[in-house]
Amino acid sequence: MITKRSGRAAPEAPCRVTVCRGCCCGDPAKVPGVDHNGQIPRLRAALADAAPVRASECLDVCDQANVVVVQPSAAGRAAGGRPVWLGLVNDDDALADIASWIRAGGPGIAEPPGVLDLYAITVSRRVREGLAG
Repeated sequence: MITKRSGRAAPEAPCRVTVCRGCCCGDPAKVPGVDHNGQIPRLRAALADAAPVRASECLDVCDQANVVVVQPSAAGRAAGGRPVWLGLVNDDDALADIASWIRAGGPGIAEPPGVLDLYAITVSRRVREGLAG
């Protein structure tokens, strides 16, 4: 994509990852036996420069703690990709599968590993729209 100002190619907007860290996600009382504090740093390390990872306040799907939302890159969105909500992400294997999928292109570009179908959740439009942007 060429920008009007510089005439140079604009950098491609990557996938973005949002990890819920509200009232239930990240809470050892809600989901015991998980290194909640280490999840975000491990995901950031696994994604390196492939995608930013941010923590969010409660995403309002507490029964699915821990929740991760993968938003498509600009190219992924242009190809029809939409944000993918994943719940019960409570182990390092799930984080590795998510990171591998994002490095391959993420929503709209690459098919997710089949195991991620087990983590996919559907949320209400009100909740989805609360994360827009």
